[in-house]
Amino acid sequence: MKRITVFCGSSPGEEPVYMEQAYRVGQTLGKQNIELVYGGARVGLMGAVADGVLSEGGRVIGVLPKFLGSKEIAHSGLTELMMVNTMHERKLKMNELCDGFITLPGGFGTMEELFEVLTWGQLGLHRKPMGILNVNNFYTHLLQLGEHMVSHGFLKKINQDMILVSESIDELLQKMRVYQAPPAPQWITDETT
Repeated sequence: MKRITVFCGSSPGEEPVYMEQAYRVGQTLGKQNIELVYGGARVGLMGAVADGVLSEGGRVIGVLPKFLGSKEIAHSGLTELMMVNTMHERKLKMNELCDGFITLPGGFGTMEELFEVLTWGQLGLHRKPMGILNVNNFYTHLLQLGEHMVSHGFLKKINQDMILVSESIDELLQKMRVYQAPPAPQWITDETT
């Protein structure tokens, strides 16, 4: 893995552990020579993960919609900042640039990004590893919801298992390195995508 996209909040959260762990994720990526692709902001967990990579001399590519750049939240110290027109273009570019995804705590935007790449993976549109760093048990209830979806027949277990989970960034990266995507559904063909 040469580049990882990180989805996370533009807020710092209520407890210091969220910012601390976001910064540590960035440091770990930088030390392991893994480039960061992320949403381009200087605020919240987004800024912390970027600063962590930069503190280790690593490369950071931000992808920011123009309307957010005008709100002066763009990180000014990035290796590269790509400006796009829409939120959807942002996700497409972040997917195009990376070899895998890590989700840290965040709000609706983070959830939307996570679920879109999970859906793309479920449909076989990409075969990249998708990890959740379960900082402070932030995602425990979401993971339980996934189990609930499986038990009620709305999600296949093989697709739930696409989500790699750990409380440790080192363990999560190791799981991502050995990830094998499930086979694409038989009803999906190149002509339908």
